[in-house]
Order: sequence, then C-alpha cells, then structure tokens
Amino acid sequence: MARSITPIPLTHADFKPFGDVIETGNVKTRSINEGNTTRYHDLADLDLSAEGGRPGLNIFRSNPQPQPMILKVMERHPLSSQAFYPLSTFPYLVVVAPTGELDPSAIVAFLARPNQGVNYHKGVWHHYSLALVGISDFLVVDRISDDENCDEVRLTGEDRIEIEMSNTRL
Repeated sequence: MARSITPIPLTHADFKPFGDVIETGNVKTRSINEGNTTRYHDLADLDLSAEGGRPGLNIFRSNPQPQPMILKVMERHPLSSQAFYPLSTFPYLVVVAPTGELDPSAIVAFLARPNQGVNYHKGVWHHYSLALVGISDFLVVDRISDDENCDEVRLTGEDRIEIEMSNTRL
C-alpha cells in the first residue's frame, strides 16, 4: 500500500536542503539596458561542468498525471544540478528527497506556483516534472555530456507514494 503525502507550499527556507527556488521575490537586482530592464541576478547555484559537461538549455513538455497521483520512480543527477522554470501558467508539483541512498520515507512534495522555478542541487533525488492542471512546458538548464548522469530508483510496494491533493489549494 502506498504512503500518502500532502504537498506544502514551495518556499526558499523549506526547499534549501534540496536546492534553490527561482523567483523574482527578495533577490539581488540590477538595473540594466539604460534603466529599462531589471535583472534578477544569480538566482540559482548551477553546477554543470563536472567531467567535461557543459550547460544545456532545453524545454520539457509534461502531461498532467491521473489523480490520485502515485509516484513510482525517483531520479538524481550525481554530476550536476538541474534547473526547471515553468513557461506555462499552471501550478505544478516538486517532489524531492535528500542526497545519499534514497530513503522513501524522506520524500517530500512541494506545490510550486507558476512564477516559481527550482534548481535541484547535485545528487538530490527528485521526481520528473509533475504537471497538475494542463500540459506544462518547463525551461530546463542542465548538464550536457556523453556520459550517464541520471540514476533512477523504482518505488515498489510500501515505498510507493500517493500525492494527496484534495486539501491542496491550486
């Protein structure tokens, strides 16, 4: 039987053990382009160059999952960070667990607003993008290389996680 977890709002403080929240809130800004543009500066600690890797810019398109949502797999990138920023106007789920060996009991879920992105730090376990309302596009910055940089663990039996959305306000 699956364990049930309820997402909590995505905040900088709660997400800090897993990575960075990318948003235009209380961050460093710079006025550029003759004062016509505000630059929200250095929003994530990107780590992409290990073992000859290089930064890559991608768009991932995610389909909403059926409800109740059952998590069946977690992944991590041992050589790099991975940043996601939503291009769609829908909230989405961010599901993570600490680095090291995957402990399914340590998996937590965050509800991200459409104006919040995340940068998973190197080695942080996470679920792939979880669209909630409609097909959602994400701008993704990650490491490009010829080597393997993705470990996956399948959640089976009692390790499976059900996301409880009935009390979550979208």
